Amino acid sequence: MNTDIQVPVAEKQMTKLEKHGDVRIDDYFWMRLSDEQKNAEVKDEQTQKVYDYLNTENEFYEQETANTKNFQERLFEEMKGRIKEDDESVPYKENGYYYITRYEIGGQYPIYSRKKETLEAEEEIIFNVNNEAEGHDYYQLGGLSISPDNKLAAFAVDTVSRRQYTIQIKNLIDGKISVDKIENTTGGAVWTNDNKTIYYTKKDPVTLRSSQIYRHTLGTDSSKDILVFEEEDETFGVFVTKSKSKKYIVIGSYNTVSNEYRVLEANNPEGEFRIIQPRERDLEYDVAHYEDAFYIRTNKDGATNFKLMKTPENKTTKENWVDVIPHREDVLFEDFSIFKDYLVLEERSEGLSKIRIKRWDGKEDYYLPFNEETYSAGVYSNPEFDTNVIRYSYNSMTTPSSVIDFNMNDRTKDVKKEQEVLGGKFDKANYVSKRIWVPARDGKKVALSIVYRKDTKINENTPVLQYAYGSYGYTISDGFSSTRLSLLDRGFIFALAHIRGSQYLGRDWYEDGKMLQKKNTFNDFVDCSKYLIDNGYTSAKHLYAMGGSAGGLLMGAIINMNPELYNGIIAAVPFVDVISTMLDDSIPLTTGEYDEWGNPNDKEYYDYIKSYSPYDQVEAKAYPNMLVTTGLHDSQVQYWEPAKWVAKLRELKTDNNLLFLHTNMEAGHGGASGRFNSLKETAEEYTFFLMLEGKLEK
Repeated sequence: MNTDIQVPVAEKQMTKLEKHGDVRIDDYFWMRLSDEQKNAEVKDEQTQKVYDYLNTENEFYEQETANTKNFQERLFEEMKGRIKEDDESVPYKENGYYYITRYEIGGQYPIYSRKKETLEAEEEIIFNVNNEAEGHDYYQLGGLSISPDNKLAAFAVDTVSRRQYTIQIKNLIDGKISVDKIENTTGGAVWTNDNKTIYYTKKDPVTLRSSQIYRHTLGTDSSKDILVFEEEDETFGVFVTKSKSKKYIVIGSYNTVSNEYRVLEANNPEGEFRIIQPRERDLEYDVAHYEDAFYIRTNKDGATNFKLMKTPENKTTKENWVDVIPHREDVLFEDFSIFKDYLVLEERSEGLSKIRIKRWDGKEDYYLPFNEETYSAGVYSNPEFDTNVIRYSYNSMTTPSSVIDFNMNDRTKDVKKEQEVLGGKFDKANYVSKRIWVPARDGKKVALSIVYRKDTKINENTPVLQYAYGSYGYTISDGFSSTRLSLLDRGFIFALAHIRGSQYLGRDWYEDGKMLQKKNTFNDFVDCSKYLIDNGYTSAKHLYAMGGSAGGLLMGAIINMNPELYNGIIAAVPFVDVISTMLDDSIPLTTGEYDEWGNPNDKEYYDYIKSYSPYDQVEAKAYPNMLVTTGLHDSQVQYWEPAKWVAKLRELKTDNNLLFLHTNMEAGHGGASGRFNSLKETAEEYTFFLMLEGKLEK
């Protein structure tokens, strides 16, 4: 550490925040800027002050880590060297064309192409995103959707990383792109069957809530588009899609605990949508169309882990629903895919993914065999309906990802592609993974999946990186990472904690880690850390932790609870000012999050959230070494949350440990665009841990 460099000190401007008679003093509230301030050509005084602070923190980080830059670059090249640069996806067939996504050597971005009827046909380039991205610091092309007659492509672009996409139409015959632009959308566009009408979702320009569904007719000005549905309940978002059967346009409204769907026949683009089942609090359901019925995955009748039901096409309200696959206490029913002769179910039991194949005529019902102790498997979208082949993916912490076609008739499988790990050094036999069941403080068992090199000596000096997310019911599966090899090959153990807040052990595992049970998430993580130390896998001097977004909240909570357990922490785009954000319904996502965190306008939730909110709980004590990352244009966790948090930590912490804030001034929640730029961010993160371990090779 260079002692001549001045540690950044943020200016303090007292802001008094009062709710329920409770007064909080926020000395760094001034760091918050509006989009208008950020986007203004001439910066006002406050904006300039915020930019100066963020840039000062960036300069401090760059200066303090200058001696690691050569290693960081070598680490990046090492990670890049494992990737097959001229790679391509397994082609999938839809509506008479094979679609392929491929990369060229040196290319940051994908090339989207297709071939008519056969893979031997001439390639048609739909988009070479490398060309489109020229001149942009950030570029994301999404929402690619081909018209039913295969002549047009709707696509969407985000050049800010705020997930506000602009939709345009490209003519695939002559290559021309429409001048008309549809701005401030989610990116997706859905074609009706007339090849001239699309439905799309618009966002609220301030909160970025997906709130409106519009209909656009090609050749008309987008200002004349028809608003067909507006979601007025601000706790709900909305989206539009098309049924796999191609018969229906489907509008879905959703929040954390309930859903509502509307459908319109795709042959009648200007018709009226009809509701499947009106929304009810705590009634969740998803729909798929097949023949003369809708199939519904739902938690109706107390089906906590969900079940499959069906209802006639013309009688869709819940009193008409009948069971197809009943509810099971020990199996989480996650998703399903419908084919002409088969129903494919994705389930999770004892934390592991299962794929179940069931014939409609009842003659067969079986599971695909998976043999490793812990792994990840999932079904692809499989757009073709009349086929006996499903495509699925499989990988584990030691097994690179494979794309597999499985014939449901004769039960044969064809491995279409295995992830290549280049560089000549990877051999899966050199690594071992296993699952440990850690006893939590309240008697529950938490799964901890670990992977390491077989020749790693496991003792109190072994470095361990513990990772988790633990919110929104999102389950991180035990998958392979070629970048992670850079840690494993340097003696690290990687530990993935399946804490409450995910659905690893079913829906109850999620319910027990949100709202007024949120602290179970943090306790589970800490209990896993203590287990690793107490059982000789590592010690507090060599234990590291990392999480992003809501996982960044997890990082903030655990270092307030037990800072002594960790030598270093990375909190990526961390959600750390929970109470202030959840009280501000002008911030993107806030209103839709009340059923995840609770609404602090209610004093019971206010008090509970405040008791763990990382920013509010910072106090004068020693904290671990920390790297905090954010993006100026982040729409999900606003940059000022980590910026304020770091400023307050600098003010109060009593240690001399490292504390860095690195703000990407061009990016948002997802970080950098381009496959190699994102690798550089990973190299930066790993360098931080390796630096703390003294493992920076000269």
